[in-house]
Amino acid sequence: MAKINFQNMNSMVGQDAIFRGDIKLDEGIIVYGIVFGNISTQGAVRVSRTGKVVGNISGSDIHIGGNVEGNVIVENRAILGEASLLNGNLTYKSLIIEEGAQFQGQCIILGNETDNTDSQMNEEESIPLGESPIYND
Repeated sequence: MAKINFQNMNSMVGQDAIFRGDIKLDEGIIVYGIVFGNISTQGAVRVSRTGKVVGNISGSDIHIGGNVEGNVIVENRAILGEASLLNGNLTYKSLIIEEGAQFQGQCIILGNETDNTDSQMNEEESIPLGESPIYND
């Protein structure tokens, strides 16, 4: 199982807590309870198996063990744990998805944010599946 350094975790949302509003921090945070709002930090974010965040998250790293409904942007590593559910877009440098994790959204790799408008085919240029040379016998 992949590990992230969580030594500078100075804030915590307890398992029985429900927090409504945005959270802005310099250091990391662990969420055991529920957060209805965005989390923005320079440090690492950990959403435990019992944790849930309904909002966007930005930080240096993230380990999701619970549920996140929102977009996630991390400068380094993102880990989706075996019991995690992420419903939103994910921006990262390094990604680990453990078996059993659920993810619905788009991945954006930092350092690869080139303008894809020229390289992507639009609908008029696409080749129908039956006419592709790959699928012809």
